[in-house]
Amino acid sequence: MPDKQLLHLVIGGEMVSLDGPPEFRDLTKVDLVGAYPTYEAAARAWRAKAQETVDNALMRYFVIHAHRLLDPDTDDHHH
Repeated sequence: MPDKQLLHLVIGGEMVSLDGPPEFRDLTKVDLVGAYPTYEAAARAWRAKAQETVDNALMRYFVIHAHRLLDPDTDDHHH
């Protein structure tokens, strides 16, 4: 039986600054890279995008554990 799908989103964009909490400079320009069924697949996409944009220090990409938002009970760390 296949593993349960765990939705992960990869997004990125230019940050307002590198200090403080992550905040995008312009939400209309956020790069929605894609949705992936496992953390490993999302991490591969994240790594590729991070390498592509390495010249711009303000560009940051993130893996969002969207399955935890959809169903908090799937969180691997809950007690």
